[in-house]
Amino acid sequence: MTDEKPLLIKRYASRRLYNTETSDYVTLEDIAKFIRAGREVQIVDLKSGDDLTRQYLLQIIAEHESKGDNVLPTTVLTDLVRSYTTQAQSVVPQFLAMSFEMLRDGQSKVMENMGKMNPLTSMPGFDAMRTQQELFMKAMTGGMAGNWSAPDSDAPAMPDPTSEDLGEIKKQLADLQQKLAKLDK
Repeated sequence: MTDEKPLLIKRYASRRLYNTETSDYVTLEDIAKFIRAGREVQIVDLKSGDDLTRQYLLQIIAEHESKGDNVLPTTVLTDLVRSYTTQAQSVVPQFLAMSFEMLRDGQSKVMENMGKMNPLTSMPGFDAMRTQQELFMKAMTGGMAGNWSAPDSDAPAMPDPTSEDLGEIKKQLADLQQKLAKLDK
């Protein structure tokens, strides 16, 4: 992340969203792109000054989930709903924040270690395995960390994932989610 100020988006009474940096109107998808690019965003109501950022972030997530971009398993969503009615609500936000922070830190360490010299790099099929792991990490985080190529690696840049690659990763994730759901029971 950068030390920049958050990108200020103002919501007008007409519910249109205005980017104060570029002086133009933006959509929810535009805001999602800013966030994926690593930019912090703050959305405020022009008239009242209320911070609406959480509301719009939840709306972006809901739209992606409704389009079939299922990142959050139903069990997690159910547990989130339950957390609003239990004493756990003070623990859940901290747990989620720490989990995502660990995921971000872990993914960067994994990718860093993938590029370091080790005996596995000469193993046949290593590049294919590395590419699959990179695609998996990117799918798990929605591309939060940007480019997955190891910075000091001599390997060629990662190819653009095809819908077939992403479909396979989604299938693998669904299988993992089912196995995890069975373990919870």
